[in-house]
Order: sequence, then structure tokens, then C-alpha cells
Amino acid sequence: MTQLSNLRVAVIAGDGFEEVELTEPAKALKEAGATVEIISTKSGEIQAFRHHDKSITVPVDRTIDSVKPDDYDAVVLPGGALNADTLRVEPKIKSFLQSIQNAGKPIASICHAPWELISADLVKGRKLTSYKTIQDDIRNAGGEWVDQEVVVDRNWVTSRQPDDIPAFNRETIALFARFAPTASGSR
Repeated sequence: MTQLSNLRVAVIAGDGFEEVELTEPAKALKEAGATVEIISTKSGEIQAFRHHDKSITVPVDRTIDSVKPDDYDAVVLPGGALNADTLRVEPKIKSFLQSIQNAGKPIASICHAPWELISADLVKGRKLTSYKTIQDDIRNAGGEWVDQEVVVDRNWVTSRQPDDIPAFNRETIALFARFAPTASGSR
């Protein structure tokens, strides 16, 4: 398995995230050796959903107010309509994502999470996928939406839904490995 032992990953989520779209990628990244932190707009715990139903809660490691994009090598954006719709209007989330993108760091986004990329004004000229209900939003933002289980476009990995998680995890780990710092800190 690809070793990501020098990689720090910010998983940005809030209440209403789709449970497996956070827990499964986080687990896969940790198993590959990455340090994974859950970042949210509030401290404490955030509420997961399984589609429309509440499920588990997940502890927040740090708030968006207490982190800098330079603290991380990569970002994962789990889906969940409520989660993505709430986070997309947060100025600090948008700024964080813009800084990550401007630094050329990798971003993995699934389901409704591309809404956050749209609101951060990052989608124009990009090829990506998402949950089918937001394909018009992607196109209207200047992106090329495709109906595939996983799409890799430069420093982005995107997937449509929970069924795509095996492909999403595989491609996320492969992409993040290409950007992982070495033990000396260089890429």
C-alpha cells in the first residue's frame, strides 16, 4: 500500500455530512499512514447522516478558525447536501480552499461537496463529477461535469456518491501520494 506517513490531511466537514463519505476515506488515508484531522466551523462533535437519517457523531479535531492552509498537504471534502450547503457560504472555508488550490495541493471531493469548490470560485475549466443533482451547478460555474465513478483532473479527485467510495479512496490515495512531502519536507 502507498505510504503517506508524511502527509497531513484536513477533512473539512460540518453537521449533515454523509457518514461513509467521511469515515471511509479517513480510514483509508490513516491506513496508508496519513495524519488526518477533522476540521469544522465549530468544536465538539459533528452529526453524520446516512442519506436522510441521523447516524453517528464524529469528534472535531480543530476548528477552521484555528488552522492555516499551510498546516496541511491535502484536503478531503465529504458530501452530504446539508453539510456542503452550509459550508459553502462560510468565508473561512472558501478562503482555506482557495489557498489550498493556489498552492497546488490535492483536493478530494465527493457527492455534494463540489458545491464548496463552486462557491470558492475554483470550478471554472475543471473536469469533475458529483452527485447528479448538482451537475447544472458545476456546468453553470464553468466546469465540465461527467457521469463517472471517479474523475482525476490535475490535483483534484471527485466522485459521485457512496457507491463510488472504493474508486474514490483508491484514486485519492494515489493522487495524494504524488503530492506527499518526503521525510525532508520536499515534494
